[in-house]
This record gives sequence, C-alpha cells and structure tokens, in this order.
Amino acid sequence: MTSIIEDPDGATPLDPDELEGLKFKHITTRGQLNEVEQINVQNGLMWLRRKRKTQILSEEFARELHRRLFGEIWRWAGEFRQTEKSIGIDPIYIGVQIKVVLDDAAYWAEHGTFSPIEAAARLHHRLVQIHCFPNRNGCHARIMADTYLKECFSHPPIDWAAGHDLMRSNERRDAYIAALRSADTYDYNPLLVFMGARTND
Repeated sequence: MTSIIEDPDGATPLDPDELEGLKFKHITTRGQLNEVEQINVQNGLMWLRRKRKTQILSEEFARELHRRLFGEIWRWAGEFRQTEKSIGIDPIYIGVQIKVVLDDAAYWAEHGTFSPIEAAARLHHRLVQIHCFPNRNGCHARIMADTYLKECFSHPPIDWAAGHDLMRSNERRDAYIAALRSADTYDYNPLLVFMGARTND
C-alpha cells in the first residue's frame, strides 16, 4: 500500500510539521487519507450548498472554504502555508497575491473579459500557482472555480473528474497536471480542453 508521505505526480509533499497536523493518527496510507478527506470534502460541499449568497471572491471565503473542506482532517486547514514548496510562490506573498487574483476574477466577471469557463480556468490556475495552503490546493481551487461559475455567471460546474479519481494517478489526472503546467507558460488551451470549453483539434 502507498505510504501517506508518497504523493501522486503533481501533489504537494507535506513536511514533518505539517504531517503532525493530521488529526487521525491511525491513518498510515495514502488510500486511507484519500478516503477520509473525501468524506470531509462532501461535508464541506453540503455547507457550501446551505450557505447564503456571500462575497466569494475574498480571502475570508477562500480560507473558510478550505477549512470546511479539510478541517476535520488537518489542524492547519484554512491557514496559509508558512513553508516553501516545490510549487507555489514565497509564502510571505500569499496574502497579497490572493487578493490580486480574486480582484482580477471580480473584474473579469463584471466586464465580461473572458467567457465564463475561461475566467474560471484562469482563477483556478492562479490559485493552484499561488498554492495558498500546505496541501489540497487543487481540490480547493476546483471548488472555488465552480463556485465562481455559479455565483458570478449562473453557469453549471465543470466535470473535472469525468468518472476518474483525481486524487490518484490515472490518465485523467495526468492530463489535468499537464494542462496546469501548460497554463504556467500562458498556454490555457489544454486547460480549456480539459474543462470542456474547447475541442482538441
């Protein structure tokens, strides 16, 4: 079985201090962790569905969403990371950059700068690129993007998984990671294809 410290390609490794934040010490494998995290995510989505309409493009909401999605598992859920990672900006800039991207997303929605899915793709990619939290940034960013589509564009959510498990290594996850890496070079087309906004001609 895969150890809890062995991550699929594209996942953010946790340092020992972050692993100490795990609330369930009996969890020793990645499969066990994925299972309990998925339950917490479902609880977080239930909270999101019950929540009254609010300002979603704010640091407060972004942090609270992460806490609701993962706070039953990790003590640091909802807290910006304090350590350097192989991906993401210097942690001292997270607060500033999260405000920049959320303000940009509000501008895109107000002025119709991009189609709804492209606006959501850009928001999602930049949240992943910043890497606000010690872990689970991809899942958080996908749910932020879906919430953005719903609240700002009255648009249905993206079928990110398309029948696959994005928490495990598989062809769909590989395409997702490759699309994010293309977006790092300002080529958003693979991500838009992945999200169903364009065909891969």
